[in-house]
Parts: sequence; structure tokens; C-alpha cells
Amino acid sequence: MYLPVRAQLASQHGLLTYAQAHRAGLTNSDLRRLLKAKRLVPVRWGVYADAEAWDALDEFRGRPMLRIRATALTLRSSAYVFSHDSAAIPQEMGAPDPRTAHVHVTRPKVHGDAVRAGVKHHRAPFIEAEVVEKDDLRMLGMARTALDMAREHGRAAGLAACDAALRAGVPRAALVECFERMGCWPESRVIRWCIENADDGAQTYLESQTREFVLELGIGTPQTQFGLHADGRTVWCDIRVHRHIFEPDGHLKYLPGNPSGLDPDAVLWEEKKRQDFVSGFKLGVSRITAFDMGAGREAAIRRVGREYADTCRRFGTDISDLALYIVTRQRRPWAS
Repeated sequence: MYLPVRAQLASQHGLLTYAQAHRAGLTNSDLRRLLKAKRLVPVRWGVYADAEAWDALDEFRGRPMLRIRATALTLRSSAYVFSHDSAAIPQEMGAPDPRTAHVHVTRPKVHGDAVRAGVKHHRAPFIEAEVVEKDDLRMLGMARTALDMAREHGRAAGLAACDAALRAGVPRAALVECFERMGCWPESRVIRWCIENADDGAQTYLESQTREFVLELGIGTPQTQFGLHADGRTVWCDIRVHRHIFEPDGHLKYLPGNPSGLDPDAVLWEEKKRQDFVSGFKLGVSRITAFDMGAGREAAIRRVGREYADTCRRFGTDISDLALYIVTRQRRPWAS
């Protein structure tokens, strides 16, 4: 590739704008040739990425981050901050689907909320104290972003964002303070609910979604990170209500290259032994997947409701007999 373009790509995380390419001496024919040869890939209107750099990025953080950076190269106004999903992803708060998320920016002056060229522009006030810099990008901080996610995406995403903020050390009081500045903004009831129910014990986005799901069942307040110890083994259960355990079951841990470093067969075997251990305390278990939080939600509500009712019928709701085995909650690794 033409040397001046290589230098530009290297200085911009593998990105190049149409205007920069022309200033470096590339013609439209040159760009078409590079795109056809798959040496450049279009990231958004007027911005290209080095194909090798793009292919090396994952779908859930790397590529969304590059789309955010590409937007930063093309926005004409400087009076904006990245917000909503585009602040949640860099700050590792999670988002409903980073692969398809719009790039979001918030500006105090814009002609109404609108999506233009893949960028969703929000007209909303913010104060400088709410702004942080992350990875050389200006964005709204965790407290404000958590509340914006609740307004934009609803309870499950809002609760997950509030959980992530608490987990990162943001005090609940900071969420309340930020909420007070929002006055009578739309979706204030959703925001209030998310703040009140946020729990730093939820370790992943799916755990937060599952907790919102359990709250919808109306069976009681979920306890996160319920620990049991017996026979030299300690197991942490993600969510408990009475004598029933709710286990968010992500697909990632069963794939090659999973975070545990074990072969998928070994992961499955360990998971079976873990469930046998938990069931040995006369506890029911429901396993809940990402599909259950989306298209399969209504069926999952009926299934999990039946499973919970069966646990109550067989074992009751009191857990006083487990007092000798319960481990006091503490911070734990990504998985038990």
C-alpha cells in the first residue's frame, strides 16, 4: 500500500478517511482497487480500515470501538461526547448487542434526536463533571451512561449498566445524584427502578439480565453470589431465591479458547459435577441462556416458573438447614 497511507493508518488505529486518502495522493480508482482487493474495508461513510487490522478485531469490542473512532474522525462539531452504547462499550459496561449498535453522541444543541449515517445524535444537557476520557475519546462517565442506557434500552440493559457501574466502584449515591439532574426526563421510572435494584454482585451482562428476569417473576428478591462449602469444595451460585438457583449459561464457556482454558468436554464435565454438588443440598436449579433473555423470553418465564414452583413443592423455601454450609459473600473471580 502507498507509504503515506500506511503512516496515516498506523497513526489512527488502522483507519483512513476519504479526504485523507485524497490528500495522500490516492484517486477514486486507487480506493476502488484497494477495496476490491480487500486491503481496505469500509467502516462507515467516508472512512476505511486496514483489512488485516479489521479482521483481527473481535465483534463485541474491537470492531465497535473502531466504528466509534471512525465517527470521531468525521464529525464536524467538537461540542459532543460519546454516550449510551458508545460510552458503555469502551468502559466495559456491556450493551444489548455491540455488533449492531449505532454509534451514539450527545450534544447540548442539535435539531432533535436523529440517526444520520449510522450515528444517533441525542440532544441532552450534560455537565463537564460527567465527562471522562477513555482510550483518547471523550465520553459520558459510568454513572450518566448507566442511566442513559436505561432510558434508551429499558430495564434489562439499564440494570446491567447500573450493576457494572457499582461493580467498578461508582457509589449508588452518584447514580442518584446524576438522576436528580435529569429532572422530569422520559423513562424516569425505569431509571429509578434500575438504581434501586442495582447490585454489584452481578458479574456479567447475562447475570444482570437474568436478575431482571427473576425480578419479573415476582417470587422475591434475588441474592447474588450465594456460596456453599462442603467436603473441601466451595461453589458460588449466581442467583438464589429461597431454595432455587438461577444459573445464567453463556455459550462462550463451552467453546474452544474459553476463559477457563479447559477443553470444552472438561468444562461440561466440571459443570455437571458443580450442578450435582448444588442439587445435593436440595436446591432446585434453572439454567438460563441469552436466547431466553431475548426471543425465547416468554417460554422461559413459563419454564422457569414451573421449575421454581416444583422446587418449592419438594423442598419448601426455608434455607436455615444450610447455615453450616453457607459462605459469606466476597468478591470472586469471573467464574467459580
